[in-house]
Amino acid sequence: MKNYSVASRRAWIIRNTMTLATIAIILLYAAFIQWVWGWQSIVSLWSGAGWSTALVALAALLGTYVLRTWRIYDYFPKETGGHFGTLLRLVQVHNLLNVILPFRTGEASFPLLMKREFGLGLARGTSALLVMRLFDLHALLAAAGTGLALELGAVWAWALWLAFLILPAIAFALRRAAFRLTAKVVPNKARSLLGEVEAGLPSDSGAFARAWGATLLNWFTKIAVLAWVLSLLGGLTVAAGFGGALGGELSSVLPVHAPAGVGTYPAGITAGAIAFGADTAGVPLKELGQAAINTHLLVIVSSLVGTALSLLVARPTKAE
Repeated sequence: MKNYSVASRRAWIIRNTMTLATIAIILLYAAFIQWVWGWQSIVSLWSGAGWSTALVALAALLGTYVLRTWRIYDYFPKETGGHFGTLLRLVQVHNLLNVILPFRTGEASFPLLMKREFGLGLARGTSALLVMRLFDLHALLAAAGTGLALELGAVWAWALWLAFLILPAIAFALRRAAFRLTAKVVPNKARSLLGEVEAGLPSDSGAFARAWGATLLNWFTKIAVLAWVLSLLGGLTVAAGFGGALGGELSSVLPVHAPAGVGTYPAGITAGAIAFGADTAGVPLKELGQAAINTHLLVIVSSLVGTALSLLVARPTKAE
């Protein structure tokens, strides 16, 4: 009986290794912040900016989750029609897993959840996710480029920004020719995968315009909110604020972030802000570090609150 109990505990630990490691890393990170700055010093920055600012920023971030959900709702109207609340819950769970789990492992949950909730095939769900992530990366860079163009204020900077902004529309218009050309040069085994990627694209120009527009609005809103918060808490310029927001989000998009982004997200903010002209000397660098941590906490809190609220509006699907 004793051996069975020990084996059972070992099995439980093995099954929950990722969760236990995540909790341990978060606790160590919290202890590190307390040792370097002190949590009172970190949280007190919101008192100076005003707690109403935090609530406005939180509400805006929650709004972006609704927009993300609508994009998927419009992307799969037959499968998700009439179940916006359930899809909102799915999107929030997927987002929370992406925030918590390291190395983008949370991405795998999207096609699995879509199959379980709406009966969507894994291949189609995965290919659509790939296309949407390409949309996201482009919109993220375009949104961050807005801050740089504003800071430079030159016509050539805005012209380059506009040229980059419309790249997806050009690529979508040329998609058939591009896929035909690619199919001729890739190995036969890769053609089926290429077909799945093509199937993941919006069905027509109207669906593309809606998906692209929702993606741009979502990321421009999120980057603007994060840049605003960084500017208020860290005393950054417009360009540095946008650069910090870009750095933080890129750290979570690329497969290098720690569980919950602890350490890597604030480091990405700091690196991005410095790359866009933030001061690196003495007190300004300390203030930037504190602002980066607070911005990261805002992102985590918005994910948790969004997930909690989505549970209240979800309705069972026919599959359930």
